[in-house]
Amino acid sequence: MKLIEAIIKPFKLDEVKDALLEIGVQGMTVTEVKGFGRQKGHKETYRGQEYTIEFVPKVKIEVAVPDSQVQRVLDTITRTAKTGSIGDGKIFVRDLSMAVRIRTGETGDTAL
Repeated sequence: MKLIEAIIKPFKLDEVKDALLEIGVQGMTVTEVKGFGRQKGHKETYRGQEYTIEFVPKVKIEVAVPDSQVQRVLDTITRTAKTGSIGDGKIFVRDLSMAVRIRTGETGDTAL
């Protein structure tokens, strides 16, 4: 099992969610986050004043999947979240040693 964390632009969330549901992803966790990468934020002007926005708003999607689905999920997220501009995001894949469904006590892939 793997835990896939994708940090994407907020306006791409619905498109990514729908694409993941289409390929059979059963559930996900979504968190609003802030951060910066290589661009180190950006500048905005409000009422004539220039402000530096150091932390850019993003969305983090977490999806737990069996090993057999990892590449398909990665391809789907990459395809649907990509805009071709700076700040499209990153995807991280972690090993997941155990998952337990609290309601039934199921473990492993069946708990996903």
